[in-house]
Amino acid sequence: MAEIRNYTMNFGPQHPAAHGVLRLILELDGEVIQRADPHVGLLHRGTEKLAESKPFNQSIGYMDRLDYVSMMCNEHSYVLAIEKLLGITPPVRAQYIRVMFDEITRILNHLLWLGAHALDVGAMSMFLYAFREREDLMDCYEAVSGTRMHATYYRPGGVYRDLPQAMPQYKPSKWRKDKEIKKINAARQGSLLEFIEDFTQRFPGCVDEYETLLTDNRIWKQRTVNIGVVSPERALQLGFTGPMLRGSGVEWDLRRKQPYEVYDELEFDIPVGVNGDCYDRYLVRIEEMRQSNHIIKQCVDWLKKNPGSVMLDDHKIAPPSRAEMKDDMESLIHHFKLFTEGYCLPPGEVYCAIEHPKGEFGIYLVSDGANKPYRIKIRAPGFAHLASLDEMVKGHMLADVVAVIGTQDIVFGEIDR
Repeated sequence: MAEIRNYTMNFGPQHPAAHGVLRLILELDGEVIQRADPHVGLLHRGTEKLAESKPFNQSIGYMDRLDYVSMMCNEHSYVLAIEKLLGITPPVRAQYIRVMFDEITRILNHLLWLGAHALDVGAMSMFLYAFREREDLMDCYEAVSGTRMHATYYRPGGVYRDLPQAMPQYKPSKWRKDKEIKKINAARQGSLLEFIEDFTQRFPGCVDEYETLLTDNRIWKQRTVNIGVVSPERALQLGFTGPMLRGSGVEWDLRRKQPYEVYDELEFDIPVGVNGDCYDRYLVRIEEMRQSNHIIKQCVDWLKKNPGSVMLDDHKIAPPSRAEMKDDMESLIHHFKLFTEGYCLPPGEVYCAIEHPKGEFGIYLVSDGANKPYRIKIRAPGFAHLASLDEMVKGHMLADVVAVIGTQDIVFGEIDR
C-alpha cells in the first residue's frame, strides 16, 4: 500500500493568481483541499490611523488607495459621511456626476475582475479585451481629475470641478499612423459627456463579445459551475454583500434598498443568481455591467439638459475659485484656512455605506468637534468574503482555489488597510 499523508503548502504571497499579497496555507490530501488558512496584513498601511492625524479633506486621497480598482467609490462613502455630519447636501448636478462616475467605476472594476479571473482560469485573450474598454474609461478619469487612478475628485459639498468641454487627443507617433490616429480621435472631438455617450453605445456590443468568449464555453463552465457554492442563508451569515450575496440569490442592493444621491430617480434592475456558484457570480457581474451602462446613459441625458453648479457656495467648506482668491482678500483667507486647518465637524458619529462594486463599503466616522476625525473605521467588503475562503474551497481541488479567489474579486488594499 502506498503511504498517504497530508501536505501543507504555501499559496502566495507572490502567486500570480493571488490578486495581491495573499498568503494561503493549504492543507492537502493528495490534490484535495482539507483546510485553507488565509494570512493577511502584508499590505497594511495604517490608513485609518493616518486619517485620524489629518484634516478631513486631506484623507480623501487615502480612500482612493484602499481598493485601487474602484477609486471614486471609496471616496464617495467617505465624502457622504462628512456631508451627513455637516448636514449639507451637494447640488443635484454634482449628485448626478457622482452617480455617473460610480457606475463608470463599477464597469472599470468588473472589467479588471473579468480579465484577471478568466486569465487565472486559463482564458488568455479575455484579459486583452477587457483592458481595451478600461482604457477609454481611464481617459474619463483623467479628463475630470488629471489622474488615471487616484482621482480625489469627490469633495464634501460636491465634486472638484465641472465636466470638461474637450477631450485630450492622441498625437501621431512612430507607432501609430495618421489614419489610425483619426479613427481613435473620432469620438474625442466633443465634450467628455459626448465621449461617454459614444462609449455607452459601443459597450453593450463589447459585453456581447465577452459573453461569446466565455458564457457557453465548455472549459469555462467546467471550471466554474458548482465550484464554491454558498447557500443564500450561509451567505447572509457570513456577511456577504454585493455580487457575492446576489450570486447566492439574495436581492440586496443598497442603491435600491437604502438609496443615496439620485439612485431613486434612475431606472435599473438588480441581477440575482440561482445556484450561488462561481458561474452565477460571473453572470451577475456581467449583467451588472449592462445595468451600469444603462444608468450612465440616463445620467448623461440629464447632465446634458441641466447645467448648473457642482459645488456648494459655502467657502467654509469649499474653496473659492482661483480668480476670486487672487483678487479678494477674504477669499484668500478662506482659501488659506481651508487648506491648512480645514473645517471642524460637529461632535457625533456616523456610518455611511454605498453599493461599492465589491459589496457594501462603509465608513464609520466619530468626530469630537475637531478638524480631524477622532476615529475612522472602514468596512471593507472583501474582508468578509476572504474570511469565507476556507469554507468555499474545502473539498475542492487545488486548481479550484484559483477560481474561488477570482470569483471573490479581492483587492488587498482595503482588506489590510
